[in-house]
Amino acid sequence: MTPDQLQDLCLQYLSKVMASDPAHDISHVQRVVQNTMVLTDAERGDPAITLPAAWLHDCVSVAKDSPLRKQASRLAAQQAVEFLDSVNYPDKLLPAIFHAIEAHSFSANIETETLEAKIVQDADRLEAVGAIGIARCFLTGGSMGTPLYEPSDPFGNNRQHDDRRFTLDHFYCKLLGLADTMKTESGKAEAIKRSDYMRAFLQQLGTEIGAD
Repeated sequence: MTPDQLQDLCLQYLSKVMASDPAHDISHVQRVVQNTMVLTDAERGDPAITLPAAWLHDCVSVAKDSPLRKQASRLAAQQAVEFLDSVNYPDKLLPAIFHAIEAHSFSANIETETLEAKIVQDADRLEAVGAIGIARCFLTGGSMGTPLYEPSDPFGNNRQHDDRRFTLDHFYCKLLGLADTMKTESGKAEAIKRSDYMRAFLQQLGTEIGAD
């Protein structure tokens, strides 16, 4: 199966099964695939594993505030390999694809055991840093009705950060620490650059709202 054939099959499948989630829509999947292609080439991974895992990593969507959130990647992995088996994808690759999908999730906290799983995890986490990370953070906060920030202490200098209450707190609860969690050298280098951009954004935001 060629990469183009895989793409066409996955796009057709995702159009039927993906839930409506503005931060995890088809454009998100396409960007993760793009990141995966770059990292697979740089790290010399196996695209026959990384690409289907990237295309299908969010084929099951669970809301961030759902009690089932930690199970989302396992559910997606199960559904993905069932689909790939139905289109006669090589059986011997399915366990590795399952692991790459299951381990990609931050909330699942599953250790990556293969290079391909590390690549897919890094490719997905790159979506949470930089300009696209900022956009997706505020998109998610808005969809959940979470206030932008706490007016008296926007950056949480004198309080505990709580991203369930304030969207801006998510930068400090998770996003600015993602570069330290990257598993590949090329992924880490890109995440550091994107994180620096996010810090510059927060500096500008503080200037505009009169907060340190």
